Amino acid sequence: MRDVLGELMAWWEAGETVGVGTVVATFSSAPRPAGASMLVGPDGTAVGSVSGGCVEGAVYELGQAVVDSGAPVLERYGVSDDDAFAVGLTCGGILDVYVEKVSRDTFPELGAIAADIEAGRPVALATVIDHPDPAWLGRRMVVRPDRDAEGSLGSPRADDAVHDDALGLLAAGSNATLTYGPDGERRGEGMRVFVWGFAPKPRMLVFGAIDFAAAVARVGSFLGYHVTVCDARPVFATTSRFPDADEVVVDWPHRYLDAEVEAGHIDRRTVVCVLTHDPKFDVPLLEVALRLPEVAYVGAMGSRRTHDDRMQRLRDAGLTDEELDRLSSPIGLDLGARTPEETAVSIAAEIVARQWGGTGHRLASSSGRIHQDPHTPR
Repeated sequence: MRDVLGELMAWWEAGETVGVGTVVATFSSAPRPAGASMLVGPDGTAVGSVSGGCVEGAVYELGQAVVDSGAPVLERYGVSDDDAFAVGLTCGGILDVYVEKVSRDTFPELGAIAADIEAGRPVALATVIDHPDPAWLGRRMVVRPDRDAEGSLGSPRADDAVHDDALGLLAAGSNATLTYGPDGERRGEGMRVFVWGFAPKPRMLVFGAIDFAAAVARVGSFLGYHVTVCDARPVFATTSRFPDADEVVVDWPHRYLDAEVEAGHIDRRTVVCVLTHDPKFDVPLLEVALRLPEVAYVGAMGSRRTHDDRMQRLRDAGLTDEELDRLSSPIGLDLGARTPEETAVSIAAEIVARQWGGTGHRLASSSGRIHQDPHTPR
């Protein structure tokens, strides 16, 4: 929903009614992740995508029907000899799409949720997408970590169960469909609840104010990270040199990272890119980064000789083999990159591969599933 929220809010604020289709579960090689949304606007405009083009036509028609009827629908799209080309899903995947009618009357909480997302405040939205009792279908609950939940899914037992699970998804910044018994029983089936975890953007910390850092910041911003560039040299660490970074910090890298850890600003989604390849910066910084209990990625730039020297210095500083194994160095995948922009793509490719369990091999030379389960949550 985040990708189409601007258009959705414009219609919502104008008092219009919109059909919203959202991917709530995927299987095999589905092209879009859970949480991807498509809008059917009041003027017939289609915004967003649930499948990268495969089933948009079918979801568009369903969205129009749901707006007319007012009744939400959970639809599964997959491939078989009979229906693959009927709806266009030919990629081999299966996806569940929940389609609902959204307006000020049906979804009055949307304005406050959008304000939280815009301000970077964590908020989760839980929606009943499947239930034996049709009266439960479409009920919502808004969950925030610092206050009581708003709304009800149908019973105190269900609310309590989903509230706790939604907080967990929110902490990880994940979306998921959860299954319970009809009254929220932990061991049971019948009720399915989709939870959007609208956490603040994951962080990318880029250390070293060099030309490669500018390219990495640009790609990191494109991938949806909140990008910070940090360097101890004020002449190089300027906002004019890094226009794509969300913030540019002048500080010693290890001191800045220590302070961010103490402030609780580092989590399991954070990626750390060390591009200084200077021991006086690298070693103290990596001592901190590699000892953090939870970060998604730590990579360091440098030649093979620089890498060997850095590893010895880190061992001399007392880091264990287990801690050193967390370091991606030399940073990035082997793409044959030369320019800063190509190198940034290489680094981003390794981060994405680590996140989703990819190998970095050519898909044309492999077989089996294309999309893997994530190794670290976003």
